[in-house]
Amino acid sequence: MNWSERRERFRALLAGPRCVHPGSVYDAISARIAEDLGFEVGIFSGSIGSMAVLGAPDLVVMTLTEFAGQAYRICRAGNLCLLVDADHGYGNALNVRRTVEELETAGICAMSIEDTVLPRPYGASGKPTLISLEEGVGKMKAALSARQDKRLVIAGRTSALAITGVDDTIRRAQAYEAAGVDAIFLAGGITTEAIEAVSAAIKVPLITGGGAGSLADLGWMAAHRVRVALQGHAPFSAAVQAVYNTLKALRDGVKPADLTGIAPPELMRQVTRAADYQQWTRDYLGGA
Repeated sequence: MNWSERRERFRALLAGPRCVHPGSVYDAISARIAEDLGFEVGIFSGSIGSMAVLGAPDLVVMTLTEFAGQAYRICRAGNLCLLVDADHGYGNALNVRRTVEELETAGICAMSIEDTVLPRPYGASGKPTLISLEEGVGKMKAALSARQDKRLVIAGRTSALAITGVDDTIRRAQAYEAAGVDAIFLAGGITTEAIEAVSAAIKVPLITGGGAGSLADLGWMAAHRVRVALQGHAPFSAAVQAVYNTLKALRDGVKPADLTGIAPPELMRQVTRAADYQQWTRDYLGGA
């Protein structure tokens, strides 16, 4: 498939004056729903990937192959620009290169590589820690050197705001920017003061989480060069609750005709692109 046009759209968004909320997606149907509702960007996170693919918590037990395979299924389902959280690149800088190769092939538009120590090492206190700045820079350089399509966005992600503070965040953001990343992804510890400080210290755009007050104001975020502001991953949790409620009702004896919260046939036809398949059946199989 040709991934160029959607990557160009994502780069245009980064270069533009607006900030958008991405739709949190986890499979083909959720990606189509996000696209149909007008989301310009989808976000597929490592935590949601782990739950959707393995039914496991966010402990980095999913493999790169599993994550890239699910990302491909999301990308091929439509034309949504997909940003993925590639965690720590599944290992050291050489693993980061492999991660970029696999995810670029899967059709994503953008990916973040983070500087958190992952997975949790033996004997760790349970509190998150960061790799050294030098190792972080090495990972960013490896990611940039691995991509073949220069339209693919590489974002340097850091959790330093929540772990080591604003000064270290700025130091890391500036170093990753100097290495050549296309954006800085701030994860955790987001405040208006932190965004003001980091955006004033670098030139590349920001990707962040959201929040209340100014952090929920897309205009304010855009003015501080935030181009994508996440809103969490509620859709997956909502889907889990809906499946749980439906199965529990059936187990408790509720008749299928009496179930509530069921997608109507028109919506199911829309998200499965039934009309397209019907047309292809007529065109190529001679059927009605």
